[in-house]
Amino acid sequence: QLQLVESGGGLVQAGGSLRLSCAASGRPFSRIMMGWYRQAPGKEREPVARINWGGDYIYYTDSVKGRFTISRDNAQNTVYLQMNDLRPEDTATYDCNTVPPGGADWGQGTQVTVSS
Repeated sequence: QLQLVESGGGLVQAGGSLRLSCAASGRPFSRIMMGWYRQAPGKEREPVARINWGGDYIYYTDSVKGRFTISRDNAQNTVYLQMNDLRPEDTATYDCNTVPPGGADWGQGTQVTVSS
């Protein structure tokens, strides 16, 4: 079973930046498409970004295009999400998982809070 641990969240002011990390262990990682998801209070979980194992296919949801960058380091079994120009609307719990999700259990994620 693939296990994922997110880190890097925190409290920042609008316009600030955070870099999230997703460390993987368990099942093979390098050939799995991975993604970041987020869930804000009162809203359903939504996909934010995804990246295939080779890093040559990347997707971003429209609301984060130009601000967020997803990357992965298969040798380190880690997926990253660099978040720049953060907005209060980005406030959410961020989780990583396979694409489609379900390859790993949802963990507690990492909380991102952006103050106005």
